[in-house]
Amino acid sequence: MHLHRASAETLSPNEATLAELLAEQMGIQVGHRPSASEKHSWERSIPALRADLISAGLGQVEMLLEYRLPLTSKRADVILAGRHPRTNRPSYVIIELKQWSQAKRLEDSETLFRVAPHHTREYLHPGLQVDGYCDYLADFTTHLAETDHSLVGAAYLHNADDAGVADILAAPSGTRSRVFTGQRRGEFITFLQAHLAPLPGHDVADALLSSAVAPSRHLLKVAADEVQRQEMFVLLDEQRLAYEEVLHAVSEARSADHKTAVVISGGPGSGKSVIALSLMGELARQGRSVLHATGSRSFTLTLRRVAGARAPKVQKMFTYFNQFMDAEKNGLDCLILDEAHRMRETSVQRYTPKAQRLRARPQVEELLEAARVPVFLLDDHQVVRPGEQGTADEIDRFAREKGLDVRRISLDDQFRSGGSELFVSWVQRTLGLVPDGEFKWPGDERFELLTASSPAEMEAWLRGRAEEGETARIAAGYAWPWSDAPKDGALVPDVVIGDWARPWNVKGERAVGGAPPAALWATDPNGFGQVGCVYTAQGFEYDHAGVIFGPDLVWRDDRWVAVRDANKDPDFKSRKTVGDDVFDKLVRNVYKVLLTRGMKSVVVFSTDAETQAHLESLIPRAGGTRR
Repeated sequence: MHLHRASAETLSPNEATLAELLAEQMGIQVGHRPSASEKHSWERSIPALRADLISAGLGQVEMLLEYRLPLTSKRADVILAGRHPRTNRPSYVIIELKQWSQAKRLEDSETLFRVAPHHTREYLHPGLQVDGYCDYLADFTTHLAETDHSLVGAAYLHNADDAGVADILAAPSGTRSRVFTGQRRGEFITFLQAHLAPLPGHDVADALLSSAVAPSRHLLKVAADEVQRQEMFVLLDEQRLAYEEVLHAVSEARSADHKTAVVISGGPGSGKSVIALSLMGELARQGRSVLHATGSRSFTLTLRRVAGARAPKVQKMFTYFNQFMDAEKNGLDCLILDEAHRMRETSVQRYTPKAQRLRARPQVEELLEAARVPVFLLDDHQVVRPGEQGTADEIDRFAREKGLDVRRISLDDQFRSGGSELFVSWVQRTLGLVPDGEFKWPGDERFELLTASSPAEMEAWLRGRAEEGETARIAAGYAWPWSDAPKDGALVPDVVIGDWARPWNVKGERAVGGAPPAALWATDPNGFGQVGCVYTAQGFEYDHAGVIFGPDLVWRDDRWVAVRDANKDPDFKSRKTVGDDVFDKLVRNVYKVLLTRGMKSVVVFSTDAETQAHLESLIPRAGGTRR
């Protein structure tokens, strides 16, 4: 949770010794040493804060250096822990140390600044940064939610005078934070004395460090209103059954000290995410501690955007599978694991701290232990990436080995693809994912399935639907290279089929030339015009879906053939880690996911002539067709 802890009196006054101590701890905990600039910052900033604390008579206050905020990799520079001078209650002051000497705001902005000498990037107002740290810590630390306390923050620009950062001082700061310059050192010392008494703070620091992590009741109240205003979701049949089963399990877990894992399986559009959001809203209203997690960045960012549109705090309740490595056992009443088929073998990644790597466990074990009632929502046929291990049978087996009761629920009804069970069956049988063999599409008044003779015809047909005010996207198998956007901001048209060429969706988190960030490709209207891949389409739906079969899955004689060398997905590159049989299954699942994104129609095209002919033998043509 932090790199080093000491009182101001006992903290080493030697700049180099202190910086090296922190660097060693970072190497142990995080797995890599700090950059030269970060180490230099420690050498200059922390001794300055230490000197001010001693000058203020606060040498016994505890300093938690590089404190990691719960369920995130973000770190606050310093948290001061002590007693409030007026109430004697626990008092915490979050300090963000900046070596800035000059900063200018961006035109027409009071929150973004350019800081010398780093003129090529923007920085958030440091007061707002600290304010966010305060709110986050209060929202997810049980000790702060249950104990009367004081929590404030300050950004300390100890190298700056007022003139150099006048734009920052003139802009509104946060509600919990203040900004001080080196010129205002006296005011900073007075601020510290107003919130911390000259008393030992070790017990106050202990309480914070040992606190459980869970959303506060205030945050739950906000989430209840935001996630499910006026019970806007209507749950039918198996959906309602699954919902009630989870609520019962949570109630039982508290009253009878009983732990249950719930596994909810369903195909695309069966309502898994609707159940998840309904449970979030209801459990929050009941005051239960609940979080939502997925393994998909696109899906999580979109849920944050939608469910937390009016309340940014709620966005923090939507997190990722790999953020529970250090979670307290049964610390939550309920943990909702949406898209659980995307679970990995472990939560370890390149940025995982070394200490966590050494005690890594299976990810499913971490998630099972994090809540009294872990809820897994999944589709066994949506495993599309090597290393994804979330199947209903595997979760069931692991939970029972841990001595847990398991409730399994199947969502049989179909809500995506126009409610057409026939279409989902056609996809699964055509791709050979279930037995019984393929069949010619007989038509369904609730859903339209068509072929296009070219990607241009497909795009024209979909554009017509978009011009009518409906949503439409083209997605493809990962069978073309994927270039980084050049510095001029124009996406590279990597998906080339004859004289038709379009770019993939944006790779990163920033819009490029009008195209939305990757996480918003499926939901932002400007996503039309780029080709999506399975990683940006999975978990989403749109009215009309165009699916391009690339040369990585072709029809030969009487069967599908997976062509490994035609696939460009770097996750599939190694034959050692992904055998040919695994690749064959995964690439079929990829196309199954892409084909089941459309709510009203799907139009398909293959770049391979034999495959296109086979599809046309099963599906009617799109040219000139109107719904």
